[in-house]
Amino acid sequence: MPTPVHPSARSIGSVDTQRVEDALALIAPKWTTWTAQTLAQQGHPMRVRNVAARLPFVGEQLVAKRLAVMHADGLVTRAGEGHRAPYQLSALGESLASVHRALSDWSLANLSLSKVAGAERVEDAARRLHLRHSTAVIQLLDAGGPARFVHIAEEAGLDNGFTRYRLNRLQADGLVTRTGPRHGAPYVLTDAGRALGPVYAAVSHWSNPAVARRDSSAPVPVATATRTHDSVPLGSDGGRTATALCRSAAAPSVLFSHAPQPQPRVPAAVTAQSAPGRGR
Repeated sequence: MPTPVHPSARSIGSVDTQRVEDALALIAPKWTTWTAQTLAQQGHPMRVRNVAARLPFVGEQLVAKRLAVMHADGLVTRAGEGHRAPYQLSALGESLASVHRALSDWSLANLSLSKVAGAERVEDAARRLHLRHSTAVIQLLDAGGPARFVHIAEEAGLDNGFTRYRLNRLQADGLVTRTGPRHGAPYVLTDAGRALGPVYAAVSHWSNPAVARRDSSAPVPVATATRTHDSVPLGSDGGRTATALCRSAAAPSVLFSHAPQPQPRVPAAVTAQSAPGRGR
């Protein structure tokens, strides 16, 4: 079923690009969706070791760091006092469900991925969209149609080197293509890029409380903290990974109740492509 969005927010051009990218920066880091889904599935506060037991292919130390960042970002809270207090989704974290569904629906309709678990599909989609100025470039092409490189750089206010890097990444992620083989051929959105309206609408709607409730007093800026662990790949222990993913798929999915059941495990080729190389 398509994700319901506010009628006035369907246009890509109607969103605040900076606010959307700030919100996506909270969602995109590797294992954030897996961790949120685990907490949602269990429905009660969980200690780090209990979350890690549900995601043994991640490692307890990384789970602890991911939960600490999610806590600083307001996505989880502590159910008690002290550093050993268990974690639970905050109201803000629970409200991520609509964004996750929008990302999943968009990915299913527009990306030719192998069958993957719902959480991995959402994380892959978010990592295609969260990079700085990606939304501005997509918005520009959506509003003006095909545009040459120089026009994109000028309109987006970016230098030529960064613009080329960003366009190359958007091409690799299937969001932008060129209208011809020649070096100066204009760029244009792909069908997947043009279909991003509902995703941006969902993120924009969610980002109002997300940005307002971000902890500005945290000693480490959110963007720096989330980048630190983005590119950690799945462990090499295939048996443990398969077991964990099957167990995660078998559990009732709060964030992905509309997804086909059971969710298949993540192919190594997909995680290898989506983990490294998605930095800013």
